[in-house]
Amino acid sequence: MTDFDVCVIGSGAGGGPIALELAVTGRSVVVLEKGPWFKEADFYKDELACCHRRVYRPELKDEPQVIDERDAEGRWTALPTTHPASGWDFWNGNCVGGSSNFMSGYFHRQKPDDFHLLAAYGPIAGAAIADWPIGYDALETYYTKAEREVGISGKVTPHRFLEPRSTPDFAYPPTAEHALCGHIDRACAALGLTPLTVARAILSKPDRGRGACSYSGYCGSYGCQTAAKGSSRAALLDRAVATGRCEIRPHSKVSRLESDASGRVIAVHYHDREGRPQRLDAKAYVVACQAIETSRLLLYSTGPKHPDGLGNHSGQLGRNLIFSAGATGSGRLLYRDADPAEHEALRAIGPFVNRGLQEWYVIDDPAMGGRLKGGTIDFVLNQPNAIARALAQRADEDGGLIWGRRFKRNLERAFSESVILRFEVFNDWLPNADCFVSLDPEVKDKWGDPVARVRIGHHDHDLRVAGYLAGKAALVMEKMGLKDVTTRLNGAPTPNLQAGGCRFGADPATSVLDPDCRVHGTGNVYVSDGSFMPTGGSAPFTWTIYANSFRVADRIRAAL
Repeated sequence: MTDFDVCVIGSGAGGGPIALELAVTGRSVVVLEKGPWFKEADFYKDELACCHRRVYRPELKDEPQVIDERDAEGRWTALPTTHPASGWDFWNGNCVGGSSNFMSGYFHRQKPDDFHLLAAYGPIAGAAIADWPIGYDALETYYTKAEREVGISGKVTPHRFLEPRSTPDFAYPPTAEHALCGHIDRACAALGLTPLTVARAILSKPDRGRGACSYSGYCGSYGCQTAAKGSSRAALLDRAVATGRCEIRPHSKVSRLESDASGRVIAVHYHDREGRPQRLDAKAYVVACQAIETSRLLLYSTGPKHPDGLGNHSGQLGRNLIFSAGATGSGRLLYRDADPAEHEALRAIGPFVNRGLQEWYVIDDPAMGGRLKGGTIDFVLNQPNAIARALAQRADEDGGLIWGRRFKRNLERAFSESVILRFEVFNDWLPNADCFVSLDPEVKDKWGDPVARVRIGHHDHDLRVAGYLAGKAALVMEKMGLKDVTTRLNGAPTPNLQAGGCRFGADPATSVLDPDCRVHGTGNVYVSDGSFMPTGGSAPFTWTIYANSFRVADRIRAAL
């Protein structure tokens, strides 16, 4: 007799759908979450708490990681995140619901080509590209399910790269739009482009006991006080708990999974809030700790049939870690250049800039060497974070510190004379041999477990594509008449967008998981966060993680 039918480790976008789906069909479920259990009342629109203090993230002294990156001479140098020179922090959303509590909620589906990047575009030297063992059709119904269950608001815009859909539109209408949307639409029309009404995992109207968006202006990186944001906690786990068959145990840090001589996992070992060691067992186990920590946990879960970690018989565990490649940029619309009748609307804080472009999701440009995979451009209103906006005015063009009257003038201009529009580019971070997770041989966390050591090398192709897309975004901004248009490329990873490390595939020799996301050689362990993805596509991962987790829930239900 086992303690539970299913034990889910981690409670974000990968864990929530499984907990809900199995609980509503009568299975007993326990969710082990390392962080606390915040509710709506615990989320404040406080820039200090959100962005400058570790209110929603663990203390680095307790839970460091070791980041391995190239130095100025091209040598790999590893530093723990506690080191003053590190500057890295890959923790986000350390609480029930995970990082989905703090996402911006811009949601895009992947497209059919994203499932077969190698077949569609061919190999790229130095990149470990692999096709998915499933196609878009296998996820389409689950994308649609996530639209309703998570609560995704939007409007389908026909365009040449629109993916096939089984429903004509979203279940919820788009969220309220900022006046800048009209400026973007007019500029795109003049350039012959099709701007998209971007879907968001935010309710535009109340439903299922959740409130609608309150349009405070503080969304990305902030928790939601109305439960409008489609976090795993608000949209799924609260409903799972309400069935009476799902128990959530916060402050439960899982150390390892115990397996028997056959390779099957028989128990999970964790520490409770007081630091006491605990053990429980289940018929099936689901690991959904976000990509880096999922690989770390499986690497540390050795056993008789898994001497190098669960699923690591072929040495693939932790390999092919991916993030989201891309670029950012911004431009400034001066109020004096706009219609006076529009000034009040342009100053509004709260409505979203729900506009994006997928005009170059496939690039076919001789200057780029022919046909290759492109990506997505999302336009974003600059957040009203007062501290961040003020800090951005403290340096001149050469990086020198400014103060006094000149600094005051910069503040006046930034806060009262213009509205800033930003863009974000999303394109494939190609898997490569220099991006992976291992166990650090020396550094341990406060429970005595070895921490993740993360090498963060990128492929130069990523920046080439990102630069092309950033140039297109800048053209739109210039057509809008924006001033001070800038673009920025960066080969650094995006800590809030992690995937890979446990690639799924049909061949155990080249993958960690089978096509159902079950760890090869275990029979009863599944991975349902973004770790399963061989390639990341050219959009944020969250919708795909939600959809695949609903798919895996069906596979677990059938197996049980």
